[in-house]
Amino acid sequence: MKSNAFGKVSNCVCFRFASRVVISNCPKNIWVFRHIFEFILCESYLPAAVVLHGFHRFFGSHLCGLMKGVVPSEFFGGLLIAVGFNASWAAFIASGEMAVAYFMSHAPRALFPIQNRGELAVLYCFAFLYIASRGAGTLSLDTIFGKPKKAD
Repeated sequence: MKSNAFGKVSNCVCFRFASRVVISNCPKNIWVFRHIFEFILCESYLPAAVVLHGFHRFFGSHLCGLMKGVVPSEFFGGLLIAVGFNASWAAFIASGEMAVAYFMSHAPRALFPIQNRGELAVLYCFAFLYIASRGAGTLSLDTIFGKPKKAD
């Protein structure tokens, strides 16, 4: 018996099964922190930051070359992820876009992201890959209109 963050005593059993951590007999309120993280970071901040980044480039500067295709996908892809409409596909495309952006513009300068100022591209790439693997969140159009969510 251990007391959790809420001061309650529970029989929370944590064991490793087939290289996966399995937690059983835990009260539901332990998972509240995971849902708060998912909502604040993955469903709100990251898509809004990409939408604003694409909005600034789309309406604030003249586009040439490859940027003509990249900027609309940043803007509209971020909107799709933010509202949760086909968020998995939009996040997968945005993740690939961030990987290409890193390797085309940042990687030729130096080896590590801290040296070539590519930290945000790497962060967005892996964050969108996380969203693509988890699917749309709890407050998304896919969930509201009944599209089935991926199994954990």
